[in-house]
Amino acid sequence: MNETVLIHCSGPNRSGLTAAITTILAGYHACVLDIGQAVVHESLVLALLIEIPHGDHLLALQRALTDKSAELNLQVTFKPITPAELQHWVHSQGKDRFIITILGRAISANHLAKVSAVIAHHSLTIDRIERLSDRLSARLALADPTPNANACVELRASGDATCEPSMRAAFLALANDLRIDIAFQRESIFRRNRRLFAFDMDSTLIQGEVIDELARLAGVAPQVVQITESAMRGEIEFQESFRRRVALLRGLPEHRVHQLLGQIPLVEGAEQLIATLKLLGYKTAILSGGFTFFARHLQQRLGIDYIYANDLDIEDGKVTGLVKTDIVDGPRKAQLLRQIAAQENISLEQVVAVGDGANDLPMLGIAGMGIAFRAKPIVRQTAGHAVSFLGLDSLLYLIGVRERDLTRNPA
Repeated sequence: MNETVLIHCSGPNRSGLTAAITTILAGYHACVLDIGQAVVHESLVLALLIEIPHGDHLLALQRALTDKSAELNLQVTFKPITPAELQHWVHSQGKDRFIITILGRAISANHLAKVSAVIAHHSLTIDRIERLSDRLSARLALADPTPNANACVELRASGDATCEPSMRAAFLALANDLRIDIAFQRESIFRRNRRLFAFDMDSTLIQGEVIDELARLAGVAPQVVQITESAMRGEIEFQESFRRRVALLRGLPEHRVHQLLGQIPLVEGAEQLIATLKLLGYKTAILSGGFTFFARHLQQRLGIDYIYANDLDIEDGKVTGLVKTDIVDGPRKAQLLRQIAAQENISLEQVVAVGDGANDLPMLGIAGMGIAFRAKPIVRQTAGHAVSFLGLDSLLYLIGVRERDLTRNPA
């Protein structure tokens, strides 16, 4: 008969440890059913679930591993696994699997305690924890973190998928209380195989609303801002609000319109995100209820593949205040996203859509991953994911990119 044994090794890490342990196992013809290894601050933990013939063969293997571990300054333990325990392990491999990503300027023990308590409350088991952010982020003082620093820890958990809606709500409330971002997604083949990122522009890629800045130049800022805020909260239908705002810009000189190019800064992390996506071969798009002249400026600056926005009608060197073409509103954004995905032969499951307003919800809803970025409350509550406290570059963590990968392969 064969016996199943869990072998656990721990101690100071150095080159060759895994080779030494597995070489001994190979000498006794052990079958490796499962293996996991991690190194944290130069300390190794290695676990192997093996199957080996029962009797003297197993005893000889234990002696050999014990002697080698003492030589390598490792602690080693052996635990026999009963058939019932083995069957339970086999059954657990079919559980639903989830990824919980914690993002903040710095991550505290309290953050981890609160998140892991939600996981435990929903009867999920944490299978693995990994830091995705750079090691330097870990040294930041919580009381005075470095501006624009990123800290990210990823937890992988398994359990029953019926708890998913409840967990999403719990993580959203917890993120608001702790002022961190918590992304919760089901593990799937698409997570590391996204191929298209689609962005809203105003207050998503850039820090502000182009139409509000035009209104400031035209001297009608208060009226336009009031309409903009009402529309983004979903209180006014977008097309109507857009026509009202554009009408207030009538008579604004064309040369003043183009003064805005370069005056509205990008959102934190935008350049890093877009450059990395290009490096990785992603397609990118701007789907904006703003204006084409500014979207085209960003396209040239960042190398965006597709832009769709609204034309600002100008005649005789002045804004007419009229809207003469179809308006890019929420439904139109979703339609355009489907169109781009089909053109690129990309499944919608492989699409990431990012926006902040109510008119972004249709495209966030059809994308495989919809992210509310620094968004209005109604959007945060509706979208599948929300990032409110870090920059756009933090979205790379949600598709599994580690910061150390970028250090080795800078964009």
